[in-house]
Amino acid sequence: MTPSASPSPGHRNGWRLAEAPSAYLRMAAEQPIEWHPWGPEPFEIARRTGRPVLLDVGASWCHWCHVMDEGTYSDGEVARLLAQHFVAVKVDRDQHPEVDRRYQRQVGALTGEGGWPLTAFLTPEGEVFLGGTYFPPTDGHGRPGLRRVLQEVARLWRDEPERLRENARGIQGSLQRMRSARSVAADGLEGFVARVRGEMLSSYDPVNGGFGMAPKFPHPTAVSFLLWDAFAQRTESSAERARETLRRMAEGGLYDHVGGGFHRYSVDEGWHVPHFEKMASDNAALLSAYVEGAQRFGDPRFEEVVRGTVAWVRDVLSVPEGGFGASQDADNAPGDDGSYFTWTRPELKSALPAEEFRLVVRLYGVDTDGRMPHDPERNVLFRLVPLAEAADGLVLPRGAEATLASALETLRRVRGARPTPTVDPAVYADLNGRLIGAFARAGSYLGDATILADARRAADRILKVAYRPGEGVAHRLDPDGPRGFGLLEDQVAFAGGLVELAGALAEPSYLRPGVELLELVDREFRGEDGLLRDVAPRLYDGPRVGGVGEPSYPLEDSPHLSANAGAVLAFLRLAALVHDDQWSTKARGLLGPIAARIGGAGLFAAGAAWAAGLLGTEPASVVVEGSGPEAAALLRGARRAWHPNVWVFAGRPAAPFSFPAEGTESATGSTRALVCFGKVCVPPVTSPESLSPLLASGGRAGTR
Repeated sequence: MTPSASPSPGHRNGWRLAEAPSAYLRMAAEQPIEWHPWGPEPFEIARRTGRPVLLDVGASWCHWCHVMDEGTYSDGEVARLLAQHFVAVKVDRDQHPEVDRRYQRQVGALTGEGGWPLTAFLTPEGEVFLGGTYFPPTDGHGRPGLRRVLQEVARLWRDEPERLRENARGIQGSLQRMRSARSVAADGLEGFVARVRGEMLSSYDPVNGGFGMAPKFPHPTAVSFLLWDAFAQRTESSAERARETLRRMAEGGLYDHVGGGFHRYSVDEGWHVPHFEKMASDNAALLSAYVEGAQRFGDPRFEEVVRGTVAWVRDVLSVPEGGFGASQDADNAPGDDGSYFTWTRPELKSALPAEEFRLVVRLYGVDTDGRMPHDPERNVLFRLVPLAEAADGLVLPRGAEATLASALETLRRVRGARPTPTVDPAVYADLNGRLIGAFARAGSYLGDATILADARRAADRILKVAYRPGEGVAHRLDPDGPRGFGLLEDQVAFAGGLVELAGALAEPSYLRPGVELLELVDREFRGEDGLLRDVAPRLYDGPRVGGVGEPSYPLEDSPHLSANAGAVLAFLRLAALVHDDQWSTKARGLLGPIAARIGGAGLFAAGAAWAAGLLGTEPASVVVEGSGPEAAALLRGARRAWHPNVWVFAGRPAAPFSFPAEGTESATGSTRALVCFGKVCVPPVTSPESLSPLLASGGRAGTR
C-alpha cells in the first residue's frame, strides 16, 4: 500500500502514513489524526472544503516532537477538532528540508521563534497565517493548549477570514523585505571578515568556552574561523578560544563519554546536560573540527574524540549496503528523557569494581552539575576534573588510563543491554556527503585505511543509486528509488565530500562527479544577485505546492555551514586540489553577494567569513617522495600537520590533480617532502618534525 492508496479495514485514521518511507511519518500512523503526507492532495481538499491546513513539521530524533505526538496528537478532542475544521499535514523535516526551510521562515517572521516541532496554520494556498512550535493538548506550563488554539483558529477562519489573510500577506511582505535587505559592504570582504570576527568574539563565553548562553549549541564553523584567524592574523588569542571551546565540549556532557559522538546541544551554558538526540549533521561537522583541532594543537584528547566519534558513527549509523543513517533518537520509550544515556550512582556501583567505580564517580562529576533536572538521581557523565586528579589516592595497579578504559568498556556493555533509542536509517545525500568528507579527513589524519574505506563505500553507493549526470544527486534513497532531486544542500555537501575523498585517495573517479556537481550548482541554482537558491526550478522533482515556489537562499549557518558558504568552500578546496583559478574566481564572485546579505549576522556568518578568509590564504600542497619507513614517517607527519587549506599526496599526483613544483625532480630513491604555498615552494623537507611548524607558518619567516 502506498500513501495514496485506499485505507484498509481497521486502519481508519493514519492509513496514508502507514507505509511512508519516513520513519517519523510511520510513527504517526496509529494516531487518531487523519494525517496527509506532504503533497497536492491536502491542499486540494482544503480548497474544495474551504478549510485551513494544520502543518506539523518534525523529525524522528526530536524529543518535543515525540512529546507532542504522544500527548497532543493522541488526544481525542484534538483529533475531533482537527477532523471537523482542518486538513492535517505531517512532514518529516529530514525528508523535506525545502518544505521545513520555508515554513520555519514564515513562522519565524510572524512569531520570532522556530524549531521543532513546527506547528503552522496555512491558507489553502499554503501561506502561513498563524503558527508556533510545541503545544500541549490543554493549557499548561505557560503555553496555550492546542484544543483552545484549534477552537480559536476555527472561529477566526469562519468569522474573520480577512484578518487571517492579512496576517499571511504581512508575513510574505516581511519575507520579501528580508530577501531585499543588503548590508553595508563598502569595505569589501576584509571588512566583512572583521565585522564577523568582532561580533563572534563579543559572543564568546570566556568561562565555559563556546558562544552565547543557554541553550548552547556547538558552532564548528566558528571554531574553524578562529583557527584560520590565528593563522592569518597571528592572533594567539583566537587559537586559544578555539582550543578552549573544543576542550570544554569534549569534557562536557555534550560528548558521550561511554558511546562516543556528540549530542545535539546543551541545555545549560556549561555543556553539562545535553538534549540527547545524536545527528549525522552535528557529528560530521564536529568530527571535522576535532580533526583540525588535533592537527593544530597536537592534543591527545582531541584525537580520542576523533576516534570516539568515528566509532559511534560506524556502530550506530552505518548502513549495511553502504552509507550512513540520519540520526539516533534522544528517547527509548514514550515519556522517556535520556535514560539510556544517563546513570544513577547505584547503577554505576553495581556495574563496576570498587576502584573503577570511585574513579568514574570522581572523574565524571556524579551527583554534581550533570544531574538531570527532572530526575536528580540520574547523571550525565562529564569530566569534572583531570584524570590524574580523579585517580589521586586510588589504588590502580593498571594505571589510571587502563582502569578508565576498562570501566568505560563495562559501561558500554551494560548500556547496550538497555532499551536502545531508535536509529533513523534513512540515507540522505547531504548528510552522507558531510560524513564522507569528515571520514576522509579523519582517515587521513589517523592513517586508518578502514575509515577511508567506509567513506568510499558510502560514496560508491550514492553515486550508483542516486546520482544522474546533468541532474545531480537525489536527496534520499527511498525503497522505490532515489527521490528529491534539485536541492542545493545535497549537491554542495556531496560534492564537497567527493572532493575530500578524491584528494585523500588521489582518486580521479571521485573527483569527476564532484566537479560535475559543482558545475551543476554554478549553472542551475543561481538566483538573485548571483546567490544560490536552495531549489533548482528545472531539476526539482517534488510537489510544487504550498510555499515551495518561494525563492529561498540558505546564507546563514544554522549553526552548521550554510549551503552558499559550503559552495564557496567546495570551490576553494577544488581550486587548491587541481590548481585551477576558475574555481577561486567563482568563490570570489559568490562571496560578494553573500557578504552583502549577511554582513550583520555575526556568529551565524562564521562559515562565510571562514570561506572569505581562505580565499585570501595561499593553499598548501605537500608531496612525499620515496618509499620505506622514512617516507611513511614523512607522510604521517604531513597528514597530522595543520594548515587551513592543505592537500597531501604520497608521490606525485596524476592528472587531474596537480602540484606546483613540477620541475623539481628528485634523485632516484630519495626520500623528501616537497611543500608549496600557492605556487611558491620551499626547500625540500626530510624531517617529519619540521612539517608541522612549517605548514602552521604558511611558509612565512619568523612564525611557527
